[in-house]
Amino acid sequence: MYSGSHILSLGHLIKHLPCTKSHTFLRRRFHSNAIANVAVSTKASCFKSLSSTQQDQIHLYVDTLLQWNQKMNLTATKEAEEVMERHIEDSLAILPPIKTSYNLHSNDLFDHINLIDVGSGAGLPGLVLAIACPDWRVTLLESINKRCIFLEHVVDVTGLTNVKIVRGRAESCGRDVMYREKFDVAIARAVAEMRVLAEYCLPLVRIGGLFVAAKGHDPKEEVQNADNAVRMLGGSILQISPVDSHSPYGQRTTVVCRKDHSTPKKYPREAGTPSKLPL
Repeated sequence: MYSGSHILSLGHLIKHLPCTKSHTFLRRRFHSNAIANVAVSTKASCFKSLSSTQQDQIHLYVDTLLQWNQKMNLTATKEAEEVMERHIEDSLAILPPIKTSYNLHSNDLFDHINLIDVGSGAGLPGLVLAIACPDWRVTLLESINKRCIFLEHVVDVTGLTNVKIVRGRAESCGRDVMYREKFDVAIARAVAEMRVLAEYCLPLVRIGGLFVAAKGHDPKEEVQNADNAVRMLGGSILQISPVDSHSPYGQRTTVVCRKDHSTPKKYPREAGTPSKLPL
């Protein structure tokens, strides 16, 4: 069992996904005011590529999520098919851009990533990535205790051993020597705007690692507005990767940033400050 300080437990989830599909995404590098676009071919992750055990874990997670959602607010989606389409597929679609960027910019093995999901909520996308990549070590960072209890239960139900749950705020963990600059990848989905996410995530990423934000169909302006904040925190924006979503909610986008040098000691600021006064 993967464990650590401030941990409530392990956790994991995932649900049905359509078959592998080839698609193209754009790599956009930010150099001053110039943006270069480079086409990169890749393949989306798919449910059929998972083992029977992983498929069972997916179904167990979705069933548990919907049961618990009747008594606590975990997701606005109410049906299993909608959870699959809106959350699971979008979460798995993040994998190809992460893999492409990691292999291009890191000498470490992609198969053994140490990842933290910041503001994990119901475990999206961290639990999905953990079940799809069982050799990864995945930390779910969540500040609300009842959600952590849910994640603990999911871990017990699915029998996952590569996930740990940390109850706390990103601002506090970013200053804790146990977590500061310890992760290969920090990821966040549906948490905050890019300027705020950068201050939440980049202090947790090792030099040479990645900060990945899952965004909507057109985050270009938001990303450009965050460019200065990302640089202040030790990073640089590598690419904006449109990914094909199999769901009815349209195209999604993955924004990938590289950690180039250490985050200044004054960051992250006190809890609540990044969201009130973005860099």
